[in-house]
Amino acid sequence: MLRGRSLSVTSLSGLPQWEVEELPVEDLLLFEVAWEVTNKVGGIYTVIQTKAKTTADEWGDNYFLIGPYFEHNMKTQVEQCEPVNDAVRKAVDTMNKHGCQVHFGRWLIEGNPYVVLFDIGYSAWNLDRWKGDLWEACSVGIPYHDREANDMLIFGSLTAWFLKEVTDHADGKHVVAQFHEWQAGIGLILSRARKLPIATIFTTHATLLGRYLCAANIDFYNHLDKFNIDKEAGERQIYHRYCMERASVHCAHVFTTVSEITAIEAEHMLKRKPDVITPNGLNVKKFSAVHEFQNLHAMYKARIQDFVRGHFYGHLDFDLEKTLFLFIAGRYEFSNKGADIFLEALSRLNFLLRMHKSDVTVVVFFIMPAKTNNFNVETLKGQAVRKQLWDIAHSVKEKFGKKLYDALLRGEIPDMNNILDRDDITIMKRAIFSTQRQSLPPVTTHNMIDDTTDPILSTIRRIGLFNSRADRVKVILHPEFLSSTSPLLPMDYEEFVRGCHLGVFPSYYEPWGYTPAECTVMGIPSVTTNLSGFGCFMQEHVADPTAYGIYIVDRRFRSPDDSCNQLTQFLYGFCKQSRRQRIIQRNRTERLSDLLDWRYLGRYYQHARHLTLSRAFPDKFHMEPTSLLKTEGFKYPRPSSVPPSPSGSQASSPQSSDVEDETEDERYDEEEEAERDRLNIKSPFSLSHVPHGKKKLHGEYKN
Repeated sequence: MLRGRSLSVTSLSGLPQWEVEELPVEDLLLFEVAWEVTNKVGGIYTVIQTKAKTTADEWGDNYFLIGPYFEHNMKTQVEQCEPVNDAVRKAVDTMNKHGCQVHFGRWLIEGNPYVVLFDIGYSAWNLDRWKGDLWEACSVGIPYHDREANDMLIFGSLTAWFLKEVTDHADGKHVVAQFHEWQAGIGLILSRARKLPIATIFTTHATLLGRYLCAANIDFYNHLDKFNIDKEAGERQIYHRYCMERASVHCAHVFTTVSEITAIEAEHMLKRKPDVITPNGLNVKKFSAVHEFQNLHAMYKARIQDFVRGHFYGHLDFDLEKTLFLFIAGRYEFSNKGADIFLEALSRLNFLLRMHKSDVTVVVFFIMPAKTNNFNVETLKGQAVRKQLWDIAHSVKEKFGKKLYDALLRGEIPDMNNILDRDDITIMKRAIFSTQRQSLPPVTTHNMIDDTTDPILSTIRRIGLFNSRADRVKVILHPEFLSSTSPLLPMDYEEFVRGCHLGVFPSYYEPWGYTPAECTVMGIPSVTTNLSGFGCFMQEHVADPTAYGIYIVDRRFRSPDDSCNQLTQFLYGFCKQSRRQRIIQRNRTERLSDLLDWRYLGRYYQHARHLTLSRAFPDKFHMEPTSLLKTEGFKYPRPSSVPPSPSGSQASSPQSSDVEDETEDERYDEEEEAERDRLNIKSPFSLSHVPHGKKKLHGEYKN
């Protein structure tokens, strides 16, 4: 039986409460295996990096991450050290003596977890032998030309070898290994084929075939049960990868996915129903001043406004105080990420704003990396012109201020017609002439290599959003990740998000969705869909998501055109909000961050480890079987005040951003609403008492 104190977990799926005892982590070793350990490729990197602190707090020196070695990453992210654990040290030494290069150290992130990194290239000489081992284990062959799959075979073989050495010297400690995605799956397959005494978990963040099918504009979710899986994988030349993924799923003691929507997908694509759903979280940091995130929004919004002044010089005939900044960010997957439906909705929004003669302007940023030839000359010129005008204005202001000061000292009211001399007037006229431009402001900040075939630019040409003066919606494609060292838009991604008003992520294929989750913890409203894990999660937990700044587009049960119209109405409704309504909504959005904290969501990984130990070692660990643990059963209530989204009774044209709704002001009591929300999040996540003198584990901290 499990040893340690009892932990009562509230049922979040409407089932009776289940009770387990805390794992005796001092008698266990936990290894988490992923290609993205210290190696940023996609969203799994964020999962592992943000979860490391809560896992390290719980497991201490018995927690290890396994990943690939890349020299640059090692030098910049890892502090080398010697293993403290005897089993790990002996495993590293043994492998190094037998022709491998295994590096050990601490990853320099929150929690400082131990990492074990394998040099893939150094062990490539074993590739043919390991291909034979994989064939014997599961009859899967890897083509010689698929370099990525070959690298994964080397990585997985080294992982299985390492785990064998660890179990050989574990001195009675039980080993738990969690493998993320198909890239790490070969290590799991070989470990089970060799009957290593390991409790294994396989986590899929997105199925291989699902991502390919959605990218091909197939009606994926309505035909899940009709696909010929083998045929589809074969036609896309990923059959061997699909077999590796499916074998990993069926070899694992416990299979988990990150969301309900991915669980449905996995059941059809991989032919196994997940045992546990493990939602993705973030490390949520609260400010000591409650409204500090609002101050950050104002500060970074001003920096985005500076960029817009330069980008639209000569065409800056709109009020920046009535301008909303929207953005979409992520991998350049045009249809999977919803860029197609977003652009179409922007075209319709532009029509609505022009038809109602709105004074609101919407500037939309597409932050999606693509192949470029460096910055656009016209874009760089715009920032140079803006800086020149600023310098001229500052110089004239200094001279004006000195003359005004001298006149006041003499007791005179200066003649405003003479306080600026002819040279000052000439300089200002030249500055005005320099802002004239013959062309429209560019829609992209970089020179695109595939300009004529680029999906975003092609769609912009079709719908005619060219940043003309009459357009109320302006579009800027920034095909590069944001950086504080950029000469164009010197902001980190987090700073940029905080400065925007709304993040728009109408994805068709999004197993979880970290971009809207990051917006939420920063207090920025976002648009998501019911085909994203995040959107489904919020639908389960929030009675009125729109009031809390989570706009959920229905892309599952509506036609594409209806979904586009719904997105357009969300965007148009957001444009109609007053400044006060947006502030109220940001306050509510930021309060939802408690739902996404790893201190709470980490418990589902904890449950998966309990379950896998009970299946791998039933004579020593026991847990009552549960099916598909879900994070539902409570909801944030609908706010008692009027939701900040305009109702149908409000004016059909957008209100001025400085309009105050006195009626709503009386109804809205922020402190009362915030306290009710805080109690709501504490109630379902209450934990048992921590004995005196015992270190708190993750999930046991108060808000």
